[in-house]
Amino acid sequence: MAITAELVKELRSRTGAGMMECKRALTEVDGDMEAAVEQLRKKGAAHADKKSGRIAAEGVIVALISDDKKTGVLVEVNCETDFVAKDENFSSYTQAIAKTILSQRPTSVDELAGMALSGSDISVEEARRDLITQIGENINVRRFHILGARSNGKLSAYVHGNRIGVIVDSSGGRNELGKDIAMHVAASHPLYLSKQKVPEAVLAKEREIFSAQAGESGKPANIVEKIAEGKLQKYLNEVTLLGQPFVKDIEQTVAKLLKSEDAEIHDFVRFEVGEGLERRTDDFVAEVMAQAKGA
Repeated sequence: MAITAELVKELRSRTGAGMMECKRALTEVDGDMEAAVEQLRKKGAAHADKKSGRIAAEGVIVALISDDKKTGVLVEVNCETDFVAKDENFSSYTQAIAKTILSQRPTSVDELAGMALSGSDISVEEARRDLITQIGENINVRRFHILGARSNGKLSAYVHGNRIGVIVDSSGGRNELGKDIAMHVAASHPLYLSKQKVPEAVLAKEREIFSAQAGESGKPANIVEKIAEGKLQKYLNEVTLLGQPFVKDIEQTVAKLLKSEDAEIHDFVRFEVGEGLERRTDDFVAEVMAQAKGA
C-alpha cells in the first residue's frame, strides 16, 4: 500500500511522533493506521521508561477551584526544562490533570495515574507517556492537594508565574480579601496558620536553640529565660501567617488586618515548583512581594 503524505500527517496528529517515525511505522504495517498507532505507542512507552530516571525539577503549579468556591485543587507537574514548562501541550495536560483531580477526587498520585484524564479517552498515565514521547523530556505528576472550605468559608487562589500557587479558605471581609491573603502567602511563605498550629516538637526544638544562644551571654538564668522567650515569639511571628506583617501594608500584621475586616482564615496550602528537589537561584519571593506592593 502506498504511504501517502495524508496518512503520515494523520498518524502524526494522533500520536505526536516525528514525521519519519510515522512514515516508518506505516510502512512496517502496510498502511494500517490502527496498527501503526499501537506500534508507536509501544515505542513511546519504552522511550518514556528510559526518560523516567531523569531529574524533573522544573514545571508548573496549577490551581483550580470549583464554581461554588468550596473545593480547590493545587497540583505540581514537573518537567526537565523551563522551555517545556511553557509548552502548550504540557500546559493543556496540567490543566486536564487539575480538572481530573477536582472531579474524581483521587487520594494519591498512584490512584490518579489510573484515572481517565479529563477530556480524554486515555488514563492520566497513558497521556503522560504519550507526552514524554512527543516532547522528549521526563514528566512527572509530583503531588496535589485537595482543600475543602469550611461551611462558612470560600476558597480563593493565587498563582504567581505558574511557579508558586496558593489556595486560601477564608470567611468575612471584602470580596478580594481571600486573594490578597493568598498573594501574601505566596510572597511570605508562612509555615503555619497561627502560633497554636505550630507542633509542640517544633516549639521545644526552637526553645532549646534560643535558650542555648541566650545562655552564652553569661547573664542570670531569669534574664536568659526572658531573652529566649523573646526570640521564640519573634520566630513564631515570622513563621505564622497571622503573625507576619501584611505584604501590602507592613504597618499591620495579617491578624490585625483580619480583625479590622471581621474576617477569618481557616486554612491555606502553598506549593512552589521544585520544593525539596533542587535549589533555585531565582528569588521568586522577592518578585511576588514587589508585585504585591505595587498592586
